[in-house]
Amino acid sequence: MARRSAPLLRRLVSSAPPLPGHGGGARRTVTYMPRPGDGTPRPVTLIPGDGIGPLVTGAVEQVMEAMHAPVYFESYDVHGDMPAVPPAVIESIRRNKVCLKGGLATPVGGGVSSLNMQLRKELDLFASLVNCANVPGLPTRHQNVDIVVIRENTEGEYSGLEHEVVPGVVESLKVITKFCSERIAKYAFEYAYLNYRKKVTAVHKANIMKLADGLFLESCREIAAKYPSIEYNEIIVDNCCMQLVSRPEQFDVMVTPNLYGNLVANTAAGLVGGTGVMPGGNVGQDHAIFEQGASAGNVGNDNLVEQQKANPVALLLSSAMMLRHLQFPSFADRLETAVKRVIADGKYRTKDLGGTSTTQEVTDAVIANLD
Repeated sequence: MARRSAPLLRRLVSSAPPLPGHGGGARRTVTYMPRPGDGTPRPVTLIPGDGIGPLVTGAVEQVMEAMHAPVYFESYDVHGDMPAVPPAVIESIRRNKVCLKGGLATPVGGGVSSLNMQLRKELDLFASLVNCANVPGLPTRHQNVDIVVIRENTEGEYSGLEHEVVPGVVESLKVITKFCSERIAKYAFEYAYLNYRKKVTAVHKANIMKLADGLFLESCREIAAKYPSIEYNEIIVDNCCMQLVSRPEQFDVMVTPNLYGNLVANTAAGLVGGTGVMPGGNVGQDHAIFEQGASAGNVGNDNLVEQQKANPVALLLSSAMMLRHLQFPSFADRLETAVKRVIADGKYRTKDLGGTSTTQEVTDAVIANLD
């Protein structure tokens, strides 16, 4: 097969590891973005966060130590009720290029703005990547689900432009730009191309928001024309939600504006075991933050914290994505294999997966299954 090359591919992923042949062997997920470093031990910024965050990030630290992974953590105490992300944290991520993060609680209604959004905008983490796939040994209603949701992360309804026009009337602006729409579309198609995915579906509401979502679709169509080997289609977001819960196996890579992607990713996660097993990350040109893939439940509740029964699987799998991004694929494979063995065995599962195990029991089981 002819070697794949393109200016964008050469510029952004020139240091990517070799890929398996098309159609032959197991497909390895590629975290599509620049890969810093040369394989030497790497510092990683760690934000344990709120709620169950310290529990699940603690599990990751234990597993990394047990497998002698070539990373070490710089931990920072950040909480969702802070007025802003401390400058020292931003500087650490800029320096290290990579961050692992637990959930940060976001106030509902009044209060401070979302620190998650501050991080994404400050570091220009324009793409949210969530892998939603069946996990062997975990029974679900649907089989053969393997969806990657790629969501624009910096604009749309999350632009944060709101004001009260007159008492009782609030205006919230949805901003869509051609630059950001083309950038996320390129990311989605390059991801599909690198991973031998067959189809990209653009999710929209252009039948109502004809200018904003119309611009998003126009950008997707222009990029799609440059990838004739990848099937491209479009779906209105409300029909998309119905199709997801009835025939999810029809979807492959999905590219979405900001708000729709959040809804689609959490819905897809619910189809294949819940948010506790879905890895993900927010990535940009120079930096990446890896965290639980779907936002629902990433902080947990007081009972989970008190009983020490938070599910660490999602963040462990996100850590495997991080290791692969840092050019440590063998460590990533070992971690993923150990986690999947524990789930398939069924002896150690937290409550959300039908078990009674504690976070520490699942962590110990993963460590025991490391090759």
